[in-house]
Amino acid sequence: MASKIINTFRIFLSLEINQPAKSLVWVKAGYRYKGTGFAVSENNSALFTHLLCAFSYLNSTSYELSIPRSDENKFSTFTETVKRKNPSVATLLSIGGVLSIGGETSTLSTSYPLMASNPSYRKSFIASTMKISRLYGFGGLDLAWIPGLLSSNMTNMGTLFQDWRAAIELEAKKSSQSPLILTARVDYTSNGIRPGSYPTQSIQNYLDWIHVQASDYNRPEWSNFTGAHAALYNPTSILSGDYGIRTWIEGGVSANKLVLCLPYYGYAWTLLNPKSNCIGVVAIGPAITADGFLRYYHIKNSIKGNKVIQVKYYADYVVNYCTIGNIWIGFDDVKVVKTKVSYAKEKGLRCYYVWEVPYDDDWVLSEAASKQY
Repeated sequence: MASKIINTFRIFLSLEINQPAKSLVWVKAGYRYKGTGFAVSENNSALFTHLLCAFSYLNSTSYELSIPRSDENKFSTFTETVKRKNPSVATLLSIGGVLSIGGETSTLSTSYPLMASNPSYRKSFIASTMKISRLYGFGGLDLAWIPGLLSSNMTNMGTLFQDWRAAIELEAKKSSQSPLILTARVDYTSNGIRPGSYPTQSIQNYLDWIHVQASDYNRPEWSNFTGAHAALYNPTSILSGDYGIRTWIEGGVSANKLVLCLPYYGYAWTLLNPKSNCIGVVAIGPAITADGFLRYYHIKNSIKGNKVIQVKYYADYVVNYCTIGNIWIGFDDVKVVKTKVSYAKEKGLRCYYVWEVPYDDDWVLSEAASKQY
């Protein structure tokens, strides 16, 4: 009798995990970092289903969520402001703790591992996240902490997700409100690149979805060869979005819990030989900026009106690039965005997220992505 009950439960769980993607809410999400200087009211929220306000932080003394006083008004009015153009858009409060990604940096310290490893600290942290989220009208929470090298950090992260989900369900029951959405921004692969593998079972069981950081594979400050920093495919290595997505699925996270990154930025290399200007050619470091990082609208402004500059599309990697003299720029233009969104649809992913919303050029990329799905 007991074995029949167990088997019935397993079948039920399997049906839940493999439920058809059509029954889910599609995710067309966008991060907005508080330090961009781009007014929240300027967000074209009609092009998104979810907008994430980044980043709030972890207080290293109290282990509670912390928002600097100078930023409090930006966070407290975020939801109200973006809903003016799109009342149905959902907002999430993103909690920082990642290294430099896409031109922005949030604090990374020992506070996050300590919090995740201690039951009392986890309780304080979780309670504070839900309190602030409700206070400011956010519909969910997002953890942007990439644990790094220690496998113990990954294990503790799994415990954190379990405790967090239990607290969210209990809070919703007591308050008679809808449960808060719970997501995380994660590395591009579930294992193999970093020594500690992600707690995929906890992610599958306790998170609504994850934002897969399918970008920053190559940067001019790291390599003396031009590269596709957000390649969807890569014929020469495992550095690609497709490889990362496959490792997550093989690791036990269902496709409909994966949200693919659309980076609204690129990188510029200084070419050793301007006549040799494809992917993988020799370069001598960053161009234009100290690290080569360029927002999409900066790239387009450099191209507009110059008939000599040709934007090329490299299908093997799914990347756009152009050459301006001895400067080589790799980035995602409209064709790449459409291809990546189509890929997400074909693979049954939950859809896509943008890093980050203000980097767009007159909403060209966001409109292309939104219409594609």
